[in-house]
Amino acid sequence: MKCAVRPGGQIIAEAVQVADTFLSRLAGLMFRRQLPPGQGLLLAPCFQIHTCFMRFSIDAVFCDKSGRVLYVKENMKPWRLGRLVRGGYYTLELPGGSLKGCVRPGDELLFADHFNQIPLGEITK
Repeated sequence: MKCAVRPGGQIIAEAVQVADTFLSRLAGLMFRRQLPPGQGLLLAPCFQIHTCFMRFSIDAVFCDKSGRVLYVKENMKPWRLGRLVRGGYYTLELPGGSLKGCVRPGDELLFADHFNQIPLGEITK
């Protein structure tokens, strides 16, 4: 599934995987050697992250249930604890340096699978 940001429609990830179970969220990106460019991991529900046991930096976008961006953390280094994002429900993790300032609070994340837009609330059903 692809992810774009509105306004602008810029694609920020070509292949997004969903982690919506306790175990998949717990494992997240831990112990992976890298997250290849263009890939991402969508955690749901998730309002706080950590980078313990990770070997690389990530960019993280925190959204509410409708996909509205609440907080963006770029280049979060390994072995850090992120802030708790009040109202957050989804967190999109991307390779560090992917965003380069293109996503800001108030923007909206859009997900599409085979060119059909998917409302964020239906991704984890």
